[in-house]
Amino acid sequence: MTETSATDAAQAAELLKHHRESIDRLDAILVFTLAERFKHTQSVGVLKARHGLPPSDPAREEKQIARLETLAHDADLDPEFAKNFLNFIIQEVIQHHRKHQS
Repeated sequence: MTETSATDAAQAAELLKHHRESIDRLDAILVFTLAERFKHTQSVGVLKARHGLPPSDPAREEKQIARLETLAHDADLDPEFAKNFLNFIIQEVIQHHRKHQS
């Protein structure tokens, strides 16, 4: 291995380390953000159950999906991925709300 190749490899390893550290921090942010979101949706589920409201709100869900698609586009994230991700979260929330209805 030449001196330049060794230096390049060391720089690449250092860059990789920094990227991975950033990814790890962002993963932690995602987990804590989702936990906070689910705390609020749990409260919404209890409120809906107390007042006899349905566990899902298709009009709001549609509006939120459209909003998230716009945000994803603005953030240069695949809008279809964002839509699928939000749909997954919405289905989880609805399941939790249905448990409160029982």
